[in-house]
Amino acid sequence: MSAKSAIRIVDFPDLARLLDSMVFHTKMVDNLDEILVETSDLSIFCFYNKMFEDQFHMCLEFPAQNRYIIAFPLICSHFQNCTHEMCPEERHHIRERSLSVVNMFLDEMAKEAKNIITTICDEQCMMADALLPKHCAKILSAAASRKKKDKNKKHMDDIRRPGDESYRKTREELTTMDKLHMALTELCFAINYCPTVNVWEYAFAPREYLCQHLETRFSRALVGMVMYNQDTMEIAKPSELLASVRAYMNVLQTVENYVHIDITRVFNNCLLQQTQAQDSHGEKTIAAHYNTWYSDVLLRKVSGGNIVFSLNQKAFVSITPEGCIPFNPEEFSDFNELRALAELIGPYGIKLLNESLMWHIANQVQELKRMVALNKEVLSILRSNFDKPEIMKEQFKRLQQVDNVLQRMTIIGVILSFRQLAQEALVDVLDQRIPFLLSSVKDFQEHVPGGDPLKTVSEMASASGLKCKVDPALSNALKAHKPELDEGEHLIVCLLMVFVAVSIPKLAKNENSFYRASLEAHTNNTHCMAVAINNIFGAMFTICGQNDIEDRMKEFLALASSSLLRLGQESDKEAIKNRESIYLLLDQIVQESPFLTMDLLESCFPYALIRNAYHAVYKQEQLMH
Repeated sequence: MSAKSAIRIVDFPDLARLLDSMVFHTKMVDNLDEILVETSDLSIFCFYNKMFEDQFHMCLEFPAQNRYIIAFPLICSHFQNCTHEMCPEERHHIRERSLSVVNMFLDEMAKEAKNIITTICDEQCMMADALLPKHCAKILSAAASRKKKDKNKKHMDDIRRPGDESYRKTREELTTMDKLHMALTELCFAINYCPTVNVWEYAFAPREYLCQHLETRFSRALVGMVMYNQDTMEIAKPSELLASVRAYMNVLQTVENYVHIDITRVFNNCLLQQTQAQDSHGEKTIAAHYNTWYSDVLLRKVSGGNIVFSLNQKAFVSITPEGCIPFNPEEFSDFNELRALAELIGPYGIKLLNESLMWHIANQVQELKRMVALNKEVLSILRSNFDKPEIMKEQFKRLQQVDNVLQRMTIIGVILSFRQLAQEALVDVLDQRIPFLLSSVKDFQEHVPGGDPLKTVSEMASASGLKCKVDPALSNALKAHKPELDEGEHLIVCLLMVFVAVSIPKLAKNENSFYRASLEAHTNNTHCMAVAINNIFGAMFTICGQNDIEDRMKEFLALASSSLLRLGQESDKEAIKNRESIYLLLDQIVQESPFLTMDLLESCFPYALIRNAYHAVYKQEQLMH
């Protein structure tokens, strides 16, 4: 009541109560939304930032309260109610605080969920590792010692077997894994509670925060599991890495049971990046690490003479006592390992590996061309006098760097042999994953109309791991080193072919040229030259564009045959030490070639000599053992 009024409100409490009830009921009818906001508003926390964050962290650390933690980001949407038209300058600061706090809360929640998932993943990876065949040795050893009743040895009961962790004395006894799964369930309930949290004009999606954290963590975990050490050049076996990756993915797949996120999208984003040289953060990937290791470690060790490529084992195998090489080449180059590698890095990763290998081959070819230029005159004489033994013998003595040429051709052959293994592994993976698409590519390759002048079908087939008459990847790599062809290029290639053909007999002098029948391999990898000769000359003559590959390969066969036949008339025992082993190389060249036939070989070189050579090398190896 006004000051002039004779009635004082203090004297009439019932009237005051009536007026208050009228105002309240009027508001309840006319301004219901305003009343709801006023009574449930928690915007006061905007001004008690430290206390608000402390309560959030307390809730996060207490697993039983995790499911209610979504309340904290939701409270941030109330902060807008703190603003008042009388204080417009506060509006900007309150807005910034609201956005930063809700972002921090959702990020912390996603990070905590990610940490729990990572711990579970690590545990599952250890369990998957315990199931690998390499751990059988302890159990087999214990079983053997038990039979012998050797008390000094560990018995079967002392060895912890995979699966022991599943045995429980009582159901109430909770393991660490149980507690982690419980914490994850509670936290994911909160993250999944609402699709978006609206603060001011922004919408925050809690599930997207979790997706981003899982994606980043999965990418780092993938590269971490490679365990590549640049100093010691150690790396995980592809099959073991694949087992760990599958265990990791199985755990991530179960996250979909707790929260509605598309984990397949996470897999696609991460795994596809691992097939490239770098990921989206510029870090090295699985493909990059294995590319470096296979080209710079394994294949370099092969050149050192301790490892051979075995045709019957389809792998690179060590021929020195155990311990001479820091790793077992069989454990990284056999079909199962390369198949696991192809599954991890896919066609893109294999293509990256191929490009690296082709670059090394192109460098070797440049050096071979330089040596041809050095011996150009002598090689021209040898080419025109291949049917005159005396002239050939005299002119061959004038050739320089013969051993260098043979060594470089062997290196090229080793690289191409490894590439063939990788390509075969890729075909096997694709045949299992995309059989219909692969069969379509094969059909295109076999029935391409017009002969594929643009080489698009060949490139598609090569990218799928299929074998082509002329390797498009090799052709492109050689072309890139010399984009413009000059007139003398065809002659250089022809003379290189002559150089290799007339140099082959010199391999018979080398004591390491012995053919190991048990491995189907020459001790110095001479047999790899068969792959090199067919692929290199096929690609080089294709680049020259004179459509004379078959004629040139026939010329090569004639030159090599006549040179090898002269070994039969050689009186120097040192010069023919491994003659039979080198005869076999001629047979391998023809078998490997898409341009030569056994009929052609028979017309140049008696097959009886090759048959006798096979008998001789098998017999010789048996005598050595």
